[in-house]
Amino acid sequence: MMEKVVLFTVIMSFLITVLLSPIFIPFLRRLKFGQSIREEGPKSHQKKSGTPTMGGILIVLSIMISVIVMIWKYSSPGWEIYLLLLVTIGYGLLGFLDDFIKIALKRNLGLTSRQKLVGQIVIAIIFYIILRMNDLSTAITIPMTNFSFDLGWIYALFIIFWLVGFSNAVNLTDGLDGLLSGTAAIAFGAFAIIAWSQSQFDIAVFAVAVVGAVLGFLVFNAHPAKVFMGDTGSLALGGAIAAISILLKVEIILLVIGAVFVIETLSVILQVASFKTTGKRIFKMSPLHHHYELSGWSEWRVVVTFWTVGLVCAILGIYIEVWL
Repeated sequence: MMEKVVLFTVIMSFLITVLLSPIFIPFLRRLKFGQSIREEGPKSHQKKSGTPTMGGILIVLSIMISVIVMIWKYSSPGWEIYLLLLVTIGYGLLGFLDDFIKIALKRNLGLTSRQKLVGQIVIAIIFYIILRMNDLSTAITIPMTNFSFDLGWIYALFIIFWLVGFSNAVNLTDGLDGLLSGTAAIAFGAFAIIAWSQSQFDIAVFAVAVVGAVLGFLVFNAHPAKVFMGDTGSLALGGAIAAISILLKVEIILLVIGAVFVIETLSVILQVASFKTTGKRIFKMSPLHHHYELSGWSEWRVVVTFWTVGLVCAILGIYIEVWL
């Protein structure tokens, strides 16, 4: 039975996104919700200015509808589903505010970094409180070992760091046509397999709902993109994948499966640290995908390369967690 639920969920979320996009994209265009391209970004990206953004609304909507329909129709939803929806919608709304300010108020930076950080932390704290109400373990297990250590109250700080960190890491990865859509589909697919191996079927259903939604979005987001997901989608996806890793108690495995997100973030950290301390840049531009663009790679080549790296890392993560 659950095999059918999983299959129907991924098909449903895919079709919702694919069928609604041709209606939603022209609507965004009529509202003049077009992407503003940073002047300091690659010059080749200037032609993308005006491309409809905030397509992440469709991704979040598709996830919500497909998860609610399938879980409520075929099983009794556990508290984990409510929590995953809370994080996804919460971070999605935060991203929506950021996108809306950029577009409606013509302020290219959107929410201030402090406003965004406060919002992310508040959602993470609510997430932690609900976890503790349901007695989820505060221990972290080291992959490929039997060693685990209980963080106790420090686990609250870890959760804040994890949710905020990965929501921003995934957000940084959303810089090329189809880059985040593809890497997110691969990463969430890997977590769906891990959830299934743990008999956490509700979480598996949620993960495949994300896979279907982002693959449906990729149809319109692949180069040349007809729509961008904006912070609405990227923050929601980042929060969701961090939340899944916590609920499955495979937090450290996220560093493997989500290695592309981690590397993109590290490239920004290293670039800023190097420039502030030495006045020199390590990369031609960060995040890392822009470095390869400016090195002469085509946008499509960069995207496919990053997808491939993401796939290899996902397979490695599944191997470590499921088969070792």
